[in-house]
Amino acid sequence: MNVYTTDKIRNVVLLGHGGCGKTTLVEAMAYLAGVTNRMGKVLDGNTISDFDKEEVKRLFSINTSCIPIIWENTKINILDTPGYFDFVGEVEEAVSAADAAIIVVSGKSGIQVGTEKAWEICEKYKIPRMFFVTEMDVDNASFRQVVEDLTEMYGKKIAPFHLPIRENEKFVGYVNVIGMTGNRWNEKGEVQSCEVPEYSKPNLEICRDTLMEAVAETSEEFMERYFNGDEFSEDEVRSALKENVLEGSLVPISMGSSILAQGMFTLLDDIVKYFPSPDKKTCAGVNRKTNETFQADYDSSKAKSAYVFKTIVDPFIGKYSFIKIKSGVIKNDDMIHNTNKDTEEKLNKLYVLQGSKPIEVKELHAGDIGAVAKLSNTETGDTLSTKNVPIEYEKSEISVPYTYMRYKAKNKGDEDKISQALHKLMMEDLTIRSVNDSENRQTLIYGMGDQHLEIIASKLLTKYKVDIELSKPKVAFRETIRKKVDVESKYKKQSGGHGQYGHVKMTFEPSGDMETPYIFEQIVVGGTVPKNYFPAVDKGLQESVLKGPMAAYPVVGVKAVLYDGSYHPVDSSEMAFKMATIQAFKKGFMDAGPILLEPISELKVIVPDKYTGDIMGDLNKRRGRVLGMNPTQDNKQEIIADIPMSELFGYSTEMRSMTGGSGTYSYKFVRYEQAPSDIQEKEVAARASKEEED
Repeated sequence: MNVYTTDKIRNVVLLGHGGCGKTTLVEAMAYLAGVTNRMGKVLDGNTISDFDKEEVKRLFSINTSCIPIIWENTKINILDTPGYFDFVGEVEEAVSAADAAIIVVSGKSGIQVGTEKAWEICEKYKIPRMFFVTEMDVDNASFRQVVEDLTEMYGKKIAPFHLPIRENEKFVGYVNVIGMTGNRWNEKGEVQSCEVPEYSKPNLEICRDTLMEAVAETSEEFMERYFNGDEFSEDEVRSALKENVLEGSLVPISMGSSILAQGMFTLLDDIVKYFPSPDKKTCAGVNRKTNETFQADYDSSKAKSAYVFKTIVDPFIGKYSFIKIKSGVIKNDDMIHNTNKDTEEKLNKLYVLQGSKPIEVKELHAGDIGAVAKLSNTETGDTLSTKNVPIEYEKSEISVPYTYMRYKAKNKGDEDKISQALHKLMMEDLTIRSVNDSENRQTLIYGMGDQHLEIIASKLLTKYKVDIELSKPKVAFRETIRKKVDVESKYKKQSGGHGQYGHVKMTFEPSGDMETPYIFEQIVVGGTVPKNYFPAVDKGLQESVLKGPMAAYPVVGVKAVLYDGSYHPVDSSEMAFKMATIQAFKKGFMDAGPILLEPISELKVIVPDKYTGDIMGDLNKRRGRVLGMNPTQDNKQEIIADIPMSELFGYSTEMRSMTGGSGTYSYKFVRYEQAPSDIQEKEVAARASKEEED
């Protein structure tokens, strides 16, 4: 592939609801640009961008893929992202590397939750965008409805650049609003000029006026000419509109049919004409040698630096680090310094990845996107630069996973293989976390939703040949006491030779400190228990609080006082006093009004106003206590509630179902509270049945 300078590069991310046609749109653009000689289909599993086995099996995108397309001597790096919310980490990585976005909307399905989320992410990253309405060849597709809905949501900045021409309910062409010309496709798919249909003229006038107002607002001179009734030339209009698009004050809407490859020509033209090349953007890092700001600004004449925005680790195609060049020109055989890890590696080869197909390139200029193979110490979020000018860029913000399940190996001895495979998956997907919960003797896997976790398990099996079983996680309950008790315990054993003798008198009571398992004090008078046995009593308590007598959960908030006892000059030992203490603890704990404590989390749910009633009703069912509601900047409500951790299992799926996918949630542990009697009985019974099994 040829080398492209910064001004000849466009980095465009495709966003939109799952199933709206992003992958098919990529396929149509690639076909028109000559990347492929036949269009693949999602249903056939042969598209360029959905090459992963799981994507082929499930018929939707799971990973972001990059497809470079050459159009009018410009390299357009298309980043095709998943539309389903479980893979939002992939979207965030792609948007961090993009300079503009196309939000894809199905003309049949219209505006969906994913459309709104795509807009929100563009607002967050402040990138210019346009809408592309697909499936215009479908009978019940409505471009007008999409435009009306978008205008209602986002105001006058929504501007159709094209209007559809339909004959006998068929999509046959389009009206160019800027040039005010009609165009239709012939049997060969070529565009031919035609008259603007009468039914399109009123709408064309409205759309044209909107565009002319936007043009007029770009300068005082244009504003004066607009009010004087002067006509702008087409070049003036396009130049002014480009400025509006870059500022985000104008969001164009285009349309077409991906299946028929109609509308792709104008879409690719518009990407080149209206979207910014990287040199129109700014970016800055920190020079770690001087601690001064390094203004990279995608300038090829500055010291070389690149940001790793995504990693692919595949047992078949290997490890590739996706990089966006922030400054300078990176070449084959460069020695590159990883600022985050303080290591140096040699770049053997540079690539651009066309889906899964690596294409070797000699060099990559500032602003371009490429890939480097086999960087052993490099991870997503790292900065690559030179040792003389060690630059570090801020890491992209990635969503935190809150859905988790317990997992264990189906086959004994696979634990190490699973750990290694999960490490590779976590390098690829930063929204996966694996946690070893030693307290409850379980391993947990975190993801963005139940479907995400299911796909992780499936990937482990298909890619790495290890099988895991997902199940409901144990909840980290605690045990404590409510009363003060006085206990005496004697441990006495006689066998040939020395016997064992330990005798303690102790009190147990609530300490009031729920952060500490136990507090030990001794007030022995007269040496009835010698000082050298006090540590043995303490050890006995240490061992006892690890697994409480009631349901084998850790014990908190107990104060133990040793006040008396006795010893034998020959038979007493540390072990005897430790065992006597363990016996005393078991008896005393069960007599002191034992209770189970459950972990309580503070839950924050952000949803559109219309769903607040449903959410609060559901929280009540889950024993949640709503503490308050706060309006957010984007006209949503933040509901804050305290909720038991045990009630959060399956919450992700339930909340998305209630809100149509528009809600988000987060939580953090805040404290322990006494569990209701029915929960306590259930846990004690479960423990008793487990003991019987054992």
